[in-house]
Amino acid sequence: MTIPNRRLLNLAGFFTCAGMMGFALYAQHILLLDPCPLCIIQRVATISLGLVFLLAALHNPGGVGSKVYGVLVMITAGFGVGVASWHVRLQNLPADDIPSCGPGFEYIVDNFPLSDALGMIFKGSGECAEVVWRLLGLSMPTWVIIGLGGLGIAGIYNNFRKA
Repeated sequence: MTIPNRRLLNLAGFFTCAGMMGFALYAQHILLLDPCPLCIIQRVATISLGLVFLLAALHNPGGVGSKVYGVLVMITAGFGVGVASWHVRLQNLPADDIPSCGPGFEYIVDNFPLSDALGMIFKGSGECAEVVWRLLGLSMPTWVIIGLGGLGIAGIYNNFRKA
């Protein structure tokens, strides 16, 4: 069995990220689940990973270029997995340790310097700790860990393997 070429697998990675974003928008607009600040950052990571996959598919480099894309996949997927892991941690805190609800993402970004805004977002809030949706017993950020983690591993392998 031969593995499809790099371009095709990078394109598949892009479409998988697009599907993940499609579900996120479905959950927001149809299921009426508003994203918390950490959810929005996970969306940015998913979109960024999708763009890396799309650029890799369009460029279709060989040798060193494919390894550069592999590193970019590792960075973007790793960032997304890290944010989602932090989110899962907040969701599993004891009730007494959950931070109180704070202002929304737009308010934070519009009214605070970037370093302060990021600190507030990653501190989390009560809304980030609330689990409002599950599939097979797993919350949405847990599925983001699985999705971006799997895509990251596949993308790194795909772009580092010999043609």
